[in-house]
Amino acid sequence: MMSFFDVRSLSMQMILSFIGVVILTSAAVGLPAILLIRDQLDRQAWSQVDQGRRASLALYEAKRDEVESLAHLTSQRPTLIELLAQENWGALEDYLETLRIGALLDLVLVCDAQHNAIASVETSISTDICNSWSEGGFQVLSTESHPQVWLIGTYPVEDNGNNIGEVQVGIVLNNDFANLMHDETGLEHTIWANGQPVATSFDTYIEQLGTLPHQEISPATAGEAIFSAFMLTGRPYYSVQTPLDKTGIEAEVALSVADIATTQSRLAWTMTGSIFTIAMMGSIIGIFLANRISKPLVRLADTAEAFRKGDMSSSVVVGEQVREVAQVAQALESARIDLKRTLTNLEQEKAWVNHLLESIVEGIMTLGHDGRITYFSQGAERLTGWSQEDVLGFSCDDIFNLPETERSFSQCIPDSGSRSKLVVELADKNHATLAVTAASFAPTAARETQTVLVFRDVSDEEFFRRILGDFLANIVHEFRTPLSAAAASTELLIDQAPDLNDIELQELLNSLYLGILGLQTLVDNLLEGASIEAGRFRISPHLSDIGTIIGKAVETMHPLLEKYGQRMVVELPTAIPVVIVDARRVEQVLVNLLSNASKFGPGESEIAISVIVENDWAKVLVADRGPGISREQRKYVFHRFIHPGSIKDSAKAGAGLGLSVVKAIVEAHGGQVGVEDRPDGGSIFWFTLPLME
Repeated sequence: MMSFFDVRSLSMQMILSFIGVVILTSAAVGLPAILLIRDQLDRQAWSQVDQGRRASLALYEAKRDEVESLAHLTSQRPTLIELLAQENWGALEDYLETLRIGALLDLVLVCDAQHNAIASVETSISTDICNSWSEGGFQVLSTESHPQVWLIGTYPVEDNGNNIGEVQVGIVLNNDFANLMHDETGLEHTIWANGQPVATSFDTYIEQLGTLPHQEISPATAGEAIFSAFMLTGRPYYSVQTPLDKTGIEAEVALSVADIATTQSRLAWTMTGSIFTIAMMGSIIGIFLANRISKPLVRLADTAEAFRKGDMSSSVVVGEQVREVAQVAQALESARIDLKRTLTNLEQEKAWVNHLLESIVEGIMTLGHDGRITYFSQGAERLTGWSQEDVLGFSCDDIFNLPETERSFSQCIPDSGSRSKLVVELADKNHATLAVTAASFAPTAARETQTVLVFRDVSDEEFFRRILGDFLANIVHEFRTPLSAAAASTELLIDQAPDLNDIELQELLNSLYLGILGLQTLVDNLLEGASIEAGRFRISPHLSDIGTIIGKAVETMHPLLEKYGQRMVVELPTAIPVVIVDARRVEQVLVNLLSNASKFGPGESEIAISVIVENDWAKVLVADRGPGISREQRKYVFHRFIHPGSIKDSAKAGAGLGLSVVKAIVEAHGGQVGVEDRPDGGSIFWFTLPLME
């Protein structure tokens, strides 16, 4: 048996050694070859870039000589000398244009003996270049977009031995010139001025080229030339940048090395694939041998791994080739049977406990003596939004933030057997009111007492309790105010009616009417709100004149508006639209909107009602000069118990039912309702009604 295991170990060592030798041999042969080929390809690429640099410099020198020669020939033309002597500037400019076209120049300029420009065929260039460009050569011209580089040739103009001026000719080194250099050298060409690209043969923007990072490389020494590499549009380039003169003008030639990179990558992948293939063949042979030698142990290891993962249903089955392995397998099988029986009992108890905890709606959390969370039920996950993985092991003060107090969560935990309400920030940053009950217990295996917290979300209860309290307070206020005014007016009428004049009597009657109108509006809104809540709200639409409905609403609200000195402006289209509506309900909508406009608008202000016809709908707008409604409040303004705007005066709060009734009535007609800002302050409430077909 021992010799068998020795042989098996030796086989495994042989297999591993074989695979290692194959990999090392392949790497020892392939890596130097790849490095050598890569170095050779790089040398060839840099050599080609340097040759392109030399060719470019020769082309620039030839182009410079050509421009100087053209300047010399131009200055010797008799016609130019004659026109210059005659000071015939118009004919001179025409002649210069002919010379420019014939010589394929971009600039022909004639200066006098004092270096003042006389005639030019390039009007976009400043006239003071006679002084600055008198020496010729490469020149930089600043423009609004980006600098221009010019190649200038100068030569004096003489007449009978007298210097009567100077001729300057030049070509602009732009993208066309860069493309010409690209055609001559076979390499991409870029012209730089003061570190900024001004012309290029690349099919890209100059601004993009100017932002490319160049990584300087020194494969060779070439005077002041700078060799570098960069990436453009995903392609690698080798380049060399050479100054043309001392004015900061440089020429750059670039060679795309994408093919070289592809070749290098292909070589690397070929070698990697070869090594991988040979290693796989050795691995297959080794696996075959190892399987024959170590098959019983592999099965035993797989069974033990299955036990570790909780699979107790698979029996331990190992062949009898090795007696010791078979004995271990039998012992492991006996342990599996006993362990499976114990785990089954534990899983049943755990399932019952988990089912019991999951059925509890409240959240359950346990804390250690240091305030760290040791248990977090599924109910707690549902209530707070945190999962067990997020909170277990963390301090409760780090998880639960109390936004309404500076005290920590652990300081607000109630005493054992007590209950308290805490406002807690949840995982989604929303706030919730939790009713928390605490208890202390000591687990059997634990040495220290832990704290159990049971909490329930009572946010809705708190919200409705607060809303109900506000609603009842507002309802009482809404009833008490008009009743008090009506009672006072009635008392005056009873006691002093014979002594009152017509104006005083009218004021008391108006006060009574306004009180009754307010109570009627409030009762109507309460009844409509109750019918909407009960699902019994119905409308009876008929053909109605929208102007008549608006007139009745304005007539109803007239005493109230007159009391506060508010002006009513009604704008109707020439053809008053006919709508299919429940006229009484729509009048109630207008009364509610006008009541709010009067309530929240200042005295002596204007309230406007207008009607616009849009397709098959009539849009009614009620505009006021109130404090306005913020964008955050607009999505809630038509909800029940929500008041429009920012209410600073509690006397104006109301019951919060009017706008919710407006929305219900309009939507029952199939229309829409909304609010928007009014220019120069205030709000515009609008709603739509269906027109007669």
